Amino acid sequence: MQTNETKKAGASSFFGRLLRKQVMIPLAALLILFLFNLIMDPSFFKIELGYNSAGNPVLSGFLITILDSGSELAILAIGMTLVTAATGGQDISVGATTAIAGSVLLRVLCGSNSRPETLQAPIIVAFLAACVVAMLFGAFNGVLVAVFKIQPMIATLILYTAGRSIAAWINNNELPVVSDETLTYFGEFIPGIPIPTPFFIAVACMIVIGLVLKFTNLRLYTQAVGINENSSRLNGLNPVFIKILSFVILGLCVAVVGLIKVSRISTINYSVIAKDIEMDAILAVALGGNALSGGKFNMTASIIGAYVIQCLTTTLYKFQVRSDALPAYKAVVVIVLVIVSAPVVREKFNAFMAKRKVKEAA
Repeated sequence: MQTNETKKAGASSFFGRLLRKQVMIPLAALLILFLFNLIMDPSFFKIELGYNSAGNPVLSGFLITILDSGSELAILAIGMTLVTAATGGQDISVGATTAIAGSVLLRVLCGSNSRPETLQAPIIVAFLAACVVAMLFGAFNGVLVAVFKIQPMIATLILYTAGRSIAAWINNNELPVVSDETLTYFGEFIPGIPIPTPFFIAVACMIVIGLVLKFTNLRLYTQAVGINENSSRLNGLNPVFIKILSFVILGLCVAVVGLIKVSRISTINYSVIAKDIEMDAILAVALGGNALSGGKFNMTASIIGAYVIQCLTTTLYKFQVRSDALPAYKAVVVIVLVIVSAPVVREKFNAFMAKRKVKEAA
């Protein structure tokens, strides 16, 4: 029979292994936010079934808002995780590129008339056009980083600065409006389904990237390039291709988010669409416990981190924090993440856990 000491040691070892899992970082943050809201206002967890203007059943509540808006961030976090792991840097142009993708989508749907009575092209054709353009801009960033050896944040600063102007130029500085309600299905609700469509789109993206990482060598190659580019080259990998590919995948994620953003309002505001979303995407990757210097990554942790960031944003809005003050609160999160992920802190934590193991063994 097991003694009490043996059971305690086993339980302690189990919880120790559990706490060291990377996915526990965003889960712990989510738990803290949930506990805070439970104490301050339990109505945060209230979900109601109502009807929209078209008479279709829809779910509403703060949790539904997190699922809805957080799904956009989760999709971007997928691509941002790969870029961070492969290059050791981040793409700060995703917001501007989202504007470009959305502008292309509307341009194809509206044609030469900014307010057509009917769609000038199928939505799938417009979406594919947006995908191609966003991936090309992603490849542009990738070439600057991989071929010309420019730091990712500096390289993507080009599109960060000029992207929204390019988006406006695509539609001749007009604001095209789509009257066909079919487009709104991608950003709001499909008739008869009370759960927001963006959540289903995000789940589809998660399944696709999960299958790709499981049945291809993308994870291995990306991590190898991020850990040591020279060693990966000596082992037959092409670091330039892997880095460009990561930016192209991020471009595809941006196009999906562009579709969701545009379909929510059936038009576009070039200066506002996806504003500051790049910071939230980077925060999601960091909150997932992934090193911003590149290398190993945990995609699941990044996706959970995205919903945690949205939970934080929704909580702040609920308590009437002004939108222009949100970056200050998120800056606190950044500071905490930087401190926790610092090599010195990790070394001390590992040393502390090692001492505990020695004491338990004694």
